[in-house]
This record gives sequence, C-alpha cells and structure tokens, in this order.
Amino acid sequence: MSIIDAHHHIWRQADLPWLQGPTVPRIFGPYDAIKRDYLIDEYLRDAAGTEVTKSIYVQANWPKEQALAEAAWVQSVADVSGWPHAIVGFVDFLDDGARDLMRAQARLPLMRGARQQLHWHQNPLYRFAPRPDVMNDAVFRRNLARLQDFGWVFELQIFAAQMADGARLARDLPGITFVLQHAGMPEDWTHQGRQAWHEGMRRLAEASNVQTKLSAFGTFNHRVDRDFIAEVVSETIGLFGADRCIWGSNFPIEKLWASYSEVLDATTAALAPLSEADRSLILAGNAAKVYRLAV
Repeated sequence: MSIIDAHHHIWRQADLPWLQGPTVPRIFGPYDAIKRDYLIDEYLRDAAGTEVTKSIYVQANWPKEQALAEAAWVQSVADVSGWPHAIVGFVDFLDDGARDLMRAQARLPLMRGARQQLHWHQNPLYRFAPRPDVMNDAVFRRNLARLQDFGWVFELQIFAAQMADGARLARDLPGITFVLQHAGMPEDWTHQGRQAWHEGMRRLAEASNVQTKLSAFGTFNHRVDRDFIAEVVSETIGLFGADRCIWGSNFPIEKLWASYSEVLDATTAALAPLSEADRSLILAGNAAKVYRLAV
C-alpha cells in the first residue's frame, strides 16, 4: 500500500533560533539530539524500507520575517530531490501583510496551506500562542478568510480547552479546509482530561470542513505507547470517520524516542481493525485529496 506522510519537517539549524544556544524546555522535552541540520536525505533514510512514497512539509518556525524564505528553500529542495510533494508554510494572520505574503508564497508550485500555531495551555511548557483566543481576533479571521483565494488549507493546532472556539471558527469559514493537528494534542489522559478532549473533538467533527491528523502521539509521553495510540486512533476515527483522518510521522520530533518504522507501525497496528479501503484513505487517499497531490 502506498503511504503519504502528511506531516514532517526538514531544517537547517542556522535558520532556527529555537535550535540554537542552550537547551530550553519544549513541549516534547529535551531535544539535544535534533539540534542540528535535518535535511531531506536524512528524512529519506529514516523512511527507507517503509511504503511511504510522498510527503508533506509543515513549517518549522523560522523567524516570522523569513516565512517566504522558508517556503522557497523547501521548494528548492523539492526541485532537486523530488521531496517533499507539498508545502504548508507559515503565515502570521494577525499581521497586516498576511495577504501580500500569501501572494508571494503562492508563486511556489508546491504551496498548499498555512500553519500558525494557536495552542495555548495553562502549563507554560505547553504554551505557544500569546493567548488562548487568537482565533477569535477580527484581524486574524479576516486574514485567514483569504486562504480561500488560494485554495489552501489551514493547519489548526489547539488543545481541548480551545476546541469550542476552533469548531466555531470552522463553522464560520466553511470555504476553508481545517486540518486539526495531532488528533487535538491529547495531553491529559486522565478520565476528566479524556472527557474534555472527546467533547472538544466531537464539536470539531460536527464541522464537515475539519479533517484531523493521526500524528505526534509521543509528544507528551515521549515514547511509542501502542495502547494509547490505539485508543486515540479508535476514538478519533469514530468521531471523524475514516474519510477525514490523515496520517503523519511528525519527524524528526518523534525521532527523539523512536524510529520512523516504529512510529508508522504503531499507527498501522491501530488501523488493523478497519477495512483495506479505509486504511488506504487514512494512509494516503485523504492526504492526496486535501493537499492536491498528483497521483
């Protein structure tokens, strides 16, 4: 079965301030092992031996003023190597120059979407956005609506407590496909935390223009936990359906605790109860459609 990796990164250390200097707390814990260049050749070595035949690059937090340079560099990598096959770049939708940036990015053949990380948490180690309700900001929404001019997706990265706002955003902008990052980032798997995540996911799933990624399952427990992965995958598919779920490796972040094949195998094991047709949708078909990949 051909597989599409719908969420990975490549980077040059010199371009990323967060990779430089002393180690600082990150949502995924200590990361010394990846504080270096991670280029497409290493990604392809990591994925070797799997059935992955295409991939999608998701922005890696270059400085905001270099958003166009980041996308252009990834396009240049693809022009030489043939990988990746689509690009999700960065856009600051709170910035008055968002439309001009998107127009410039749109000149790159592989551009397919944008991510501005909106996740905010009471735990400061899990916090990225300056406040929890950025998605309700009028300027943000006005600029985000312009994604429709380009036919791009928006990669929505939020926690359970923000999902009601996320669902409202998706309902208010039905012309945009929202791709929920990492199955809603379930960081609290206690009974109460799981209920909050499930209720938020249910609200998001009610918006037909929301897809979700099955990815980054080791972010908070820093390991490949097959039981946890099977539970999240089963519940997410139960809410969204197989036709709205997309697999991604989140490499090289997951490389901190697992090999590429271990990450992929854990998800394919969780998908084993499904039909072959549904597994094919999750592992390839949905990504090809959402990111408009050539087949």
